[in-house]
Amino acid sequence: MFTMELGVHYIDFLPGDTAALGPTLADAAKAAEQAGATMFTLADHFLQMENTGRPAEDPFLEGYTSLGFLAGQTNTINLTLLVTGVTYRYPGVLAKTVTTLDVLSQGRSMLGLGAAWYDREHAALGIPYPPLGRRFEMLEETLQICAQMWSDDNGPYHGAHYQLAETICEPQPIRRPPIRSVVTARRRRCDWSRSTATSGTACRPISTSSDTRSTC
Repeated sequence: MFTMELGVHYIDFLPGDTAALGPTLADAAKAAEQAGATMFTLADHFLQMENTGRPAEDPFLEGYTSLGFLAGQTNTINLTLLVTGVTYRYPGVLAKTVTTLDVLSQGRSMLGLGAAWYDREHAALGIPYPPLGRRFEMLEETLQICAQMWSDDNGPYHGAHYQLAETICEPQPIRRPPIRSVVTARRRRCDWSRSTATSGTACRPISTSSDTRSTC
């Protein structure tokens, strides 16, 4: 028998009273939980997304801080970003951040990971924005680093883009966070199977160009 679960994605922090942003977000997450949703997600951005029809200057809260806040406001619903941009955080720091969320939420964190796309945001905040092919390589290495940090292997990691002398992550997550890898492709062929096949991930390919419509 097929069972479909409901998730709620929250992206719109409306202008107005800044003091109302936190309570409004908490109310939305609690309402989703009470309605039976099993996942509540936020976007991983620092500026409002212009492709939603809203100006970049509109309010937008940092994702993992917000999820930590929601961990204390909810009881059962899974919490994750849809999705974490691979360019925004070093992989070891990301693994530790998601682990902290998992511990504080009693095993309700997940990891959504993508290649990032919002070039204006990167330029505005001084975040390096490598070419798409390199971001895909960074995504694959980030998956590998997270997997190693959520294991009993505390040894080094040596990749083309990241080198870690140690991969200590204590405490370990209460529940190893399920990984949801969302691949974004523009004007190139994308081979996501190698990144996801060894990591137990789910992958939702997204194409923003007719060139990639049949290749992802």
